[in-house]
Amino acid sequence: MKKVAIGGGQGFWGDSPDAAIHMIRNADIQYMGCDYLAELTLSIMAKQQLKDPTKGFAPDFTTRILKEAGKEAWDKHIKICTNAGGMNINGCVDGIRQWAEGNSMSGYKIGYVTGDNIKDKIPQLLKDGWTFPNFDYDGNFNDILDKIYNCNVYIGHEGIEGCLAEGADVVITGRAADSALFLAPLKYEFGWAADDWDNLARGIMAGHLLECGGQGAGGNYMYDWRNVPRMDELGFPIAELTDDTFEITKAPDCGGIICEQSCKEQFLYEVHDPANYLTPDVNVDISHATITQVGDNRVRIGGVKGKPRPDTLKLCVGYHKGWKTVSMLSFAWPDAYEKAQYCAEVIMKKMQRRGMKADDIHISYIGLNSLHLGVADMSEEALKNLNECVLRIAVFSEDKSECAKIIPEISPLQLNGPPGASFFGGRARVQEVMALWPTTVPRDAVQVESHILEVK
Repeated sequence: MKKVAIGGGQGFWGDSPDAAIHMIRNADIQYMGCDYLAELTLSIMAKQQLKDPTKGFAPDFTTRILKEAGKEAWDKHIKICTNAGGMNINGCVDGIRQWAEGNSMSGYKIGYVTGDNIKDKIPQLLKDGWTFPNFDYDGNFNDILDKIYNCNVYIGHEGIEGCLAEGADVVITGRAADSALFLAPLKYEFGWAADDWDNLARGIMAGHLLECGGQGAGGNYMYDWRNVPRMDELGFPIAELTDDTFEITKAPDCGGIICEQSCKEQFLYEVHDPANYLTPDVNVDISHATITQVGDNRVRIGGVKGKPRPDTLKLCVGYHKGWKTVSMLSFAWPDAYEKAQYCAEVIMKKMQRRGMKADDIHISYIGLNSLHLGVADMSEEALKNLNECVLRIAVFSEDKSECAKIIPEISPLQLNGPPGASFFGGRARVQEVMALWPTTVPRDAVQVESHILEVK
């Protein structure tokens, strides 16, 4: 019976390459998927590309994973699919080409997929009556038109599969959906039909369990993080599928854990409606799925069902929203919180006299309520026993000069305010705020194309 094994080699841009390298060297896999793109990553890359046209992608895919183990992956016929192309797919492809030529890898085939960047199509879509409704809040898309950095559609598996069908050894995309990086090899290998919704859903959930790297194998593990073995050598998950089975495991001789609880946490991650998990490729129903331990670091997944894919595709638009300044001062026991709170009052009175017109001001206390906000324990006992407390003041404004007004007022509070203050995190600076406009576009507005470049 045919079995396809695919590993999850990267969870985000900046993730450790150690598990991917270990997997290539020690696991019995035929494919690896490496996810580099979170929601705002493309906006960051677009901004980089504006300053330097050669940037705008994740160079560490080449300089870290391929440099260390890419030649070995090629020798072992392990094909790698990644969205490291970001906003500059051609730049990423050129970097890989140079790496392959430098390693005398004649015949190495670089596949790449274009079509996710639809910024130049926005004017016509608006003329056609598409309003780009925001998922999260009411707003008029026309208000941000002159502030847009990027407009990237979450494309599905088709372009990646097309490259694999042409013999690609590595496939580079822009904003492909994370799980599509894993579905494409599975659909290609098993020959699933385009409307075989149940199998497509299995492939998507395989990708979903792998796309976050270490998070699927004991990293960020709420259930029992203390007992995750060898977290300093954390391995990433591997999906093994046949026509009848779907199992999650990991490479030998590495840390981490694959168990029912770790898989359940990742299984439900970012799934809003378990009966309707929408992806570009299929509407997945995991409302009756099963997760069963079948061996050491081996879990079997069953009961995944699929329904026809949606008519629209998710579009993330990154745009310039304004400016912010984040300032911090730390205070030590006794009365750490009381002193920090009093210092905040002093600063706000100074800002009022200086006429600061901020659009939003957020004051929190690290060590007390900066994460828990309104549900933090603010009892007298909790406040009295704080060993230390960091005052954090965040100012947002669409006017950059308004954000700058608070900066010179922070450092003097070390001597001009409550006792025990110390400067924390260095002198504040005004930073740009990039925001997301999550929306949809008609599927037929996106033209995905597959390409192959063979190294000479």
